[in-house]
Amino acid sequence: MATSAIGPGFITQTATFTATLGAAFAFAILVSILIDFAVQMNVWRLITVTGKRAGDLANSAVPFSGHVLTVLIVIGGLAFNIGNIAGGGLGLNALLGLDPKVGGLVTGLLAIGVFLVKRAGTVVDRVVLVLGLGMIVMTVAVAIASGPPVGDAFRQTVVPDTVNFATITTIVGGTVGGYITYAGAHRYLASGQTGPEHVRAVHRASVTGILVTGVMRYVLFLAILGVVASGVALDLSGRAANPAGQAFGAVLGDAGIRVFGAIFWAAALTSVIGAAYTSSTFLSTFSRRLATGWPLQLTTVAFIVVSLVVYLAIGTAPAALLVFVGGFNGLILPIGLTVFLYIGWFRQRDVLGGYRYPVWLLVVGTLALAISFWMASQSVGPVFDFLSA
Repeated sequence: MATSAIGPGFITQTATFTATLGAAFAFAILVSILIDFAVQMNVWRLITVTGKRAGDLANSAVPFSGHVLTVLIVIGGLAFNIGNIAGGGLGLNALLGLDPKVGGLVTGLLAIGVFLVKRAGTVVDRVVLVLGLGMIVMTVAVAIASGPPVGDAFRQTVVPDTVNFATITTIVGGTVGGYITYAGAHRYLASGQTGPEHVRAVHRASVTGILVTGVMRYVLFLAILGVVASGVALDLSGRAANPAGQAFGAVLGDAGIRVFGAIFWAAALTSVIGAAYTSSTFLSTFSRRLATGWPLQLTTVAFIVVSLVVYLAIGTAPAALLVFVGGFNGLILPIGLTVFLYIGWFRQRDVLGGYRYPVWLLVVGTLALAISFWMASQSVGPVFDFLSA
C-alpha cells in the first residue's frame, strides 16, 4: 500500500500544491492523513475479517454494488496507471534526457516484462528497495539543506491562511483513493491471513502504512517549501515539467536531478505494477476464471497495455495528469466507502458472520465519509481543471 501510494503522483502532487499554496498546504496534509486513517482502517478490517475481495464483499451486502465498485475502481486504476506511466516518462527524462513519451513506453514495456518473466520481478523488487531508501535519505537531505520556514509550516498545519478542498480531495485520492486502499487488503487475502484472529495485525499494518505515507509527504513538503520560500519558481505546466525534480535540482544541482530521476522512475514502475495488479483482482467479480494464475497475469498485462496506449495517444502534460488522477480517485472514493460502512453498521450478523465491529471505528469512518462527500461536491470543477493546467 505504501509503495503504491508513494508514487509519481504522490510526489508531483506534493510539489505542485506546495508551490501553489506554500505553507498552507500543511493543513491539507493533516486533514488528508486523518481521513486516510479512517478510510483504510475500516476497509482493511472488513475485507480481511470476511476473507472476501472488495467486489465480492460489496455484492454480498448489496446486489450488484460490487460490479459498480469494480467498474469505478478499474476506471480509477486506469487513470492512475496512465499517470504512473507518465511519471515513468518524467523520471527517465530527468535521468537520461529521454522524451517523456519514449520514457513512458520503456516503463510500460518493463512493467509488462515483470509479469511475464518471474526473475525480472525479483530484480525490480531489489532495485526499488535500494532506490526507495535513497528517496528517503535524499528527501531528508533536501529538507535540511533548503532551510524551510518550519515555524510557519507548523502554525499553518492547524491554522492555515487558506483552505483548498480540491487539494485535500486530490491528495486523499492519491493516498487511499481508487485501488490503493484495497491494495494491502487484497495482498492480505493472497497471504491467507484472514479472519477475526488477524484483526490486530491488519489494524497495525493499516495504521503503519498511513503513518509512513503521511510522514514522507510532510518531509517532502518541507523540502520543497524551503526551495519555494527561497524564491525559486517551479515550472508546473511545461511539457516535461517535473516540479519535484526542479526543487531537488535547485538544492543538489544536476547530479541531484539525475539521481532524483532514477528514484522517481522506480516509484513510477512499482506504481504501474501495483495499480495494474490490484485493479485486475477486482475483475474476478465478473468472472471467477480471472481470480488467479495466467488469466490474472494476462488481464494485468492487458491493463498495462491499455494504459500505455492511452498515455501515448493523449497530449496532456505528464505533471498535470499526475495531479488530476489523484483528484479523480478522490471523487469516487466515497462511493465504495459508503457500501463498506453500511456493512459495518447494519450487516454484522450475516455478512460479517456475527463479528462485533468496533463502534468507534464506524463513527470515525462515517465522519470521514461525510467530509469526503462534501469535499467531492466542492471539488469536481477544480479537479477537472487540473487537466488544462
